Amino acid sequence: MGMIVRAQPNLSISFDKPEELANWVIINDTVMGGRSEAKIRLEDNLLSFTGSLSLANNGGFASTRRAYSPVQWLPENALKVTILGDGRSYQFRLRTNKNMDGVSYVAEFKTSANEPQILHFTLQDFTPQYRGRVVRGAPNLAFEDVVQLGFMLADKRPGEFKLKVQSITQVINPS
Repeated sequence: MGMIVRAQPNLSISFDKPEELANWVIINDTVMGGRSEAKIRLEDNLLSFTGSLSLANNGGFASTRRAYSPVQWLPENALKVTILGDGRSYQFRLRTNKNMDGVSYVAEFKTSANEPQILHFTLQDFTPQYRGRVVRGAPNLAFEDVVQLGFMLADKRPGEFKLKVQSITQVINPS
């Protein structure tokens, strides 16, 4: 009889390998005529998400999303995000479908300027939203259903921004 070996889920995203950048895309308000700009690059093993937020032409958001190569998360364990921010408020956004548009599960967080932070997000921290409005009756979020995740700036404050992400991991409770 052969032993059944279950694949250990990959519970971490880090930026120490250049190929990780290929999983990420930029989606800004330019999709609807806005003028915000953003770019991503790897810098000292961090994902650097930088640019300029503009409110022109009814714009007001800049985002980056990991749209490829989904991570296999456990259903309920908290997610831990290690960042270096600029003092602005951002959104950590999760999606349970592969579409570029649709419901996102959103958790807002405030960064401290140039100060490393470790943020923990539980299922209860996320609100289902579609284009900035809460979605009533959306399915409950389970981390195992997440196929895309990312960060958005939509704080209605025009100007430069910089968010650096060191890692996104899932907390494994010691048993």
